[in-house]
Amino acid sequence: MRIIQTIRFLEELEDILFFIAKDSIAIAFKFQDKIEVELQNLSHFPYRCRRSTKSNDEDIGDLVFHGYVIPYRINILKKQIEIIGIFSENKWEL
Repeated sequence: MRIIQTIRFLEELEDILFFIAKDSIAIAFKFQDKIEVELQNLSHFPYRCRRSTKSNDEDIGDLVFHGYVIPYRINILKKQIEIIGIFSENKWEL
């Protein structure tokens, strides 16, 4: 399955990476690299993560990564996974 990263996800990730980079640029790059690996792993096992706590849709999952939640939508017909966003607090909405 193909991984599609939404603009929302990329903007939220950029904010997180900027915050991490204030302490260590190396750790920010490492964090980004590890997220990319986790997202690519989703393409092989899209249903391995829990169903989203923000939606009742069974095709929306939550990848939990280092205290962050990365919601994603599985589209079997298009053979793609859409990465919706990334957050660390419950106030985030789909």
